[in-house]
Amino acid sequence: MRTLFVGAGATGGYFGGRLAEAGKDITFLVRPGRRAVLERRGLRIKGPGGETVSHPKLITADAVDGAYDLVVLAVKSFALEQALIDMTPAVGPRTVIVPLLNGMRHIDKLQGAFGAERTWGGVCLIEATIDKDGDVEQLSGLHRIGYGPLGGEDERLPEVTFALSGEEFDSNPSHTIVEDMWGKWVYLAAAAGLTTLMRATIGDINAAPGGSDLAARMASEAVAIATAAGHEPRPAAVEVVRSNLATTAPRSSSMYRDMVQGLPVEADAILGDLLAEAAKHDVPAPMLAAAYTNLCIYATKRAG
Repeated sequence: MRTLFVGAGATGGYFGGRLAEAGKDITFLVRPGRRAVLERRGLRIKGPGGETVSHPKLITADAVDGAYDLVVLAVKSFALEQALIDMTPAVGPRTVIVPLLNGMRHIDKLQGAFGAERTWGGVCLIEATIDKDGDVEQLSGLHRIGYGPLGGEDERLPEVTFALSGEEFDSNPSHTIVEDMWGKWVYLAAAAGLTTLMRATIGDINAAPGGSDLAARMASEAVAIATAAGHEPRPAAVEVVRSNLATTAPRSSSMYRDMVQGLPVEADAILGDLLAEAAKHDVPAPMLAAAYTNLCIYATKRAG
C-alpha cells in the first residue's frame, strides 16, 4: 500500500523509518523544519541494536501528491487540528487512517473529518525520543503497534497488516482495538500522572517513602474509571499496569520526558479526558486530579 506517515517524530520516525528500511512504500508528511533536519542527516534511528540511517521520501503540506492507500497519523494531540488540515488532500475514498495518538478524543475528530469508514483504531507501545541532533533514539527494546477497524470486519485488514509489518518491530492486527486503546490509556494516564506529579522516574518514586502506595493508587484510579466507562481492562492488562508501576527500574513516561525538556504536554488528552469520564460516572480520582492540576500549572507557566 502507498503509505503516508503524518509526522516523523519519535513514534512516526521510528515505525515509518523501520518500514522504509524494509522496502515498504513510505512517505513522510513533515513540517519544513523537520524536513531540513531529515534531509541533512537522514532519518537516523539509534537503538539498543545499533544505529541505522535511511532516506525516505519527504513532503510538506503544500506538496501532497494525491490520495494514499494508508495514512498513519503520528502526531501529538495538540498538533491534531493542523494535521487534519495538512493530510486532507491525501485522503481518498478507500484510504485507511490509522492514528497512533494517545487517549480517545482523536477518534471523534477523525470520524467527523473523514468518515467512520476510513477511520480505524491504533495503538503503539514504544519508549523513544528525539535527541539533540534530531535523531530518533529508542530507549528500550519495546516497539509494538496494533491497529484494526472500529466497526467489525474489514476486507482491507490483510493489506494494512502487510503494509505495517517489518522485521524490526512487533505488528499486531486487532479485532479488539478499542479495548487495546483503552488499556494503553489506563497505563499511560497512571504512569504520566505519577511521574509528572513527583517529577521523578518510577523507580525513584517507588524507592521513596510512600511511593509504592502512591503508584498503586494511581493505577487503581485509572482502572476504576475505565471499568465504569464500560471498558474494563483485561486481567492481564491490569497486571501489566500494576507491575510496570511497581518497578525499581528508572522507567518514566513520555510526558515526563517532555516536561523535563520544557516541551508541550498532552495533559488534556491523557488526563483531562479520563477525569471527565470519572466525573461522568461518579468515580473518585484524587491522585489523577492532582496530577492534572499540576500539569495545567506547568502548561500555564510554560506559556508565560
